[in-house]
Amino acid sequence: MGNAGNITGWITFFVGLYAVAAGIGEFRRPGFWARMVQEFREGTALQFVTGMVTLALGATIYLVNPWNPGDLLAILITVLGAWIFIEGALILAVGDWFLKFASKFLRGSNRLWAGLSIAIGLGAIFAALVRLQMG
Repeated sequence: MGNAGNITGWITFFVGLYAVAAGIGEFRRPGFWARMVQEFREGTALQFVTGMVTLALGATIYLVNPWNPGDLLAILITVLGAWIFIEGALILAVGDWFLKFASKFLRGSNRLWAGLSIAIGLGAIFAALVRLQMG
């Protein structure tokens, strides 16, 4: 269970699980990410709901994670929360442009992006487990 002493570790753990699962999903069904972005581009209601959920998730991470200038992981998670919030705001404000930009990254080597997602996710899970063992 999370508390103020280990919330950064838990957020990092769940972000890592998300990244690993997303990478596995792309490996399992190549083109999954590109199709998902295409569906977002075509559906304004889906853009709105996704933007709201993303904005709320980013704000929650940003506000809940304790700020500690001496803790690199806490800084990274706070910055991640801010970025997720900004991403949600961009999807709401200029979703068509933002998703067009995002789809350019998914045209080619999705296996590379999926592998990178899994590697980052495993790194995050490792960092989280180390943090949670210390706390």
